[in-house]
Amino acid sequence: MKIAVLGAGAWGTALALQLSAKHKVALWTRNSAHVADMQRERANRQYLGDYAFGDNLAVEGDLAAALEHSELILSVVPTNGFRAVLHEIKKIGSTVPVIWASKGLESSTAKLPHEIALEELGVARKWGALSGPSFADELVRGLPTAVTVAANDEAFAREAGCMLHGGKFRVYTSTDVIGVSVGGALKNVMAIAAGICDGMQFGNNARAALITRGMAEMTRFGVRLGGRKETFMGLTGAGDLILTCTGQYSRNREVGQRLARGQTLAEILQSLGHVAEGVHTAHEVMKRAATLEVDMPSTCEVDQVLSHGRSPRKAVENLLSREQKSEMI
Repeated sequence: MKIAVLGAGAWGTALALQLSAKHKVALWTRNSAHVADMQRERANRQYLGDYAFGDNLAVEGDLAAALEHSELILSVVPTNGFRAVLHEIKKIGSTVPVIWASKGLESSTAKLPHEIALEELGVARKWGALSGPSFADELVRGLPTAVTVAANDEAFAREAGCMLHGGKFRVYTSTDVIGVSVGGALKNVMAIAAGICDGMQFGNNARAALITRGMAEMTRFGVRLGGRKETFMGLTGAGDLILTCTGQYSRNREVGQRLARGQTLAEILQSLGHVAEGVHTAHEVMKRAATLEVDMPSTCEVDQVLSHGRSPRKAVENLLSREQKSEMI
């Protein structure tokens, strides 16, 4: 079968390489210069180094060509580009199932990818989310990785899981698209908080407490939206949160570390070279949290640092000075 992977960043390319071991894959990006480089080098040196593309992996700059004869679309574009890509897919006339691997909330609307999919594709179209603790650098090196694919249709979740599963890439299935989407989005915000904590050298105790309380925030938010509590104890909740808050490849954690060292957000984003979804997500989460009346102190402090000029030290002090309460709240 053929799979179209949309988005040629590090994660999209790593997934394309993984899937090309047993499927034909078209890796698409709209950047013509990037397309030309990858076609010439047969690698994505801009985002993923010298890992060679095999014969099953074609690079496309034409979306219609990438979608032609494809039986599955895997969108790995940033969340803010997801709606536009769905518009283009519909314009071309493709009706094949869509799985997305983007993790965040859409700027200005504060909507999660599954809400965008529902608006743009409707309930009749098969669609779902791929998420879990996964760094591109490790997947592309063939290291064991486990993720979850959640779909709006249980049979399709199993079907998609079989398509994506292979080698050391283990794919579990779920029907909790909401919970999986929330976990993937909010863990990036918590990783910025963890990076601030590490950058200020507050130690392992503080980081563990922050991750655990961040987990409580994610769960409150996700359950209020209709997600299942148990999802947040799985790969797309606890698993992805722990990895992103502690892993050396975490871009969001790096943002927090560099903020703690005194760099401005503009300086960090200019030099990062990759999208850090948590930067845009924090503010949108706070907008939704206000509507849902969900208490999210860690997310609030991250948003204050990113969008309102609060110093990282003051943000941490605010969290530490909160009133004593039951852990179950």
